[in-house]
Amino acid sequence: MEPVIHLTDKVAIVTGASRGIGAEVARTFARAGAKVVLASRKIEGLTAVADEITAAGGEALPYAAHMGKTEEIQALVAAAVERFGKVDVLVNNAATNPYFGPMLNIEDAAWDKTFEVNVKGYFAATREVARHVQSRGGQGSIVNVASVAGFMAMPLQGVYAMTKAAVISMTRTLSVELGPDVRINAIAPGLIDTKFASALTQNEHILETVMQKTSLKRVGQPADVASAALLLASDMGGYFTGSVLTVDGGWSLG
Repeated sequence: MEPVIHLTDKVAIVTGASRGIGAEVARTFARAGAKVVLASRKIEGLTAVADEITAAGGEALPYAAHMGKTEEIQALVAAAVERFGKVDVLVNNAATNPYFGPMLNIEDAAWDKTFEVNVKGYFAATREVARHVQSRGGQGSIVNVASVAGFMAMPLQGVYAMTKAAVISMTRTLSVELGPDVRINAIAPGLIDTKFASALTQNEHILETVMQKTSLKRVGQPADVASAALLLASDMGGYFTGSVLTVDGGWSLG
């Protein structure tokens, strides 16, 4: 029998889970047997995804939390433990990109918001889950959704790219500091067909430029990222830590 990647008996928190990559990760994890806690700022979108998971026979808890606020992240993890007894897996996916344009023109408020959610939020959630896993003597897995923007020049998205470079650095350092209790890896998606990336996918010039450099000649889908997250989160990926798994159809090779 072929080996099957599963998350049976695992509890996973997925941030930014109301749509796009996060929602698809939550669905994929639930199909693989995990109990999933879905987090985002607004409860409405989360409830719709959670209802879908429940209707398919899974278990899901929607929970509204701002991932730039440490106290709300702490409350999120506490709610997950209260409902399901533990947390085994964290997928840091919630991100923001409020500014599109030359780096030198960004306002301080947009800079602060981008770093607050994309870096501070990832770190705060990682810290909270890692401490929980260590306190109960468990084994955990954390998956950070970064971006190929973290290791490429990215005109017009420079500050967003800086935050993703920081996430990659954080992933590598914490993999050393948290091993062997918690494995921590990152995924670096390329251009994925989501509302978040619509400024790129709906710009014909940008899209054509990216496709010229993309070996597989297509825009990625949320399921492409979710399958990578499943591998890294599961025991099948048990010897991955400190890795950055590029999921970009070959774009960054161009």
